[in-house]
Amino acid sequence: MQIDPNTTDSKNIYKILTGAVIPRPIGWISSISKDGIPNLAPFSFFNAVGEDPPHVMFSTVRSGHTNKDTLNNVLETGQFVVNMATEELVEAMNNTSINLPPDDNEFEYAGLTAIPSTLVKPFRVAESPIHFECELVHHYSLEGHKDGGATIMIGRIIMFHVDDSVLLDNYKINRETYKPIARLEGWNYAKLGEVFEIKRPFIKP
Repeated sequence: MQIDPNTTDSKNIYKILTGAVIPRPIGWISSISKDGIPNLAPFSFFNAVGEDPPHVMFSTVRSGHTNKDTLNNVLETGQFVVNMATEELVEAMNNTSINLPPDDNEFEYAGLTAIPSTLVKPFRVAESPIHFECELVHHYSLEGHKDGGATIMIGRIIMFHVDDSVLLDNYKINRETYKPIARLEGWNYAKLGEVFEIKRPFIKP
């Protein structure tokens, strides 16, 4: 079956993308308004970009041609924090996806602890084992959209916070204690399942 995105409803395109591109890591983004109001929301259009220097990206949709609070905050302040979501935090993470008014605080709504960051103004989620403090370096709004499109945000990580409980020797993350979750299609999420190893082929020069 061939599906032309130019003649297909964007809601159906969303179903195809989010059902095919799985599992997706979740960027739990905390930001702060120019007036100092904290905000916290999950985004599954999220991933690492590179390590030299370390960057991450997340994308926020603009349904109805309307910016989400996260987008407004990051564009105004140039800062955000990525808090990684785990099995224990999945309910709280999901609760922060609620469409609260801009003046309300998702940390308080979800019963989470907001703690200060080291180099940026947005707060971190104390219950999360890993945080990335980020400065916005680039953003790009998709063109040719039908209902507002999306804006891609790229941030440079300027500080890592990794809890000792998920850190092994030589800076490796212990996935057994970390227990990350991933987004699937619809309302579905996934835990880490069977893990297998395939070494990359290498030709000696």
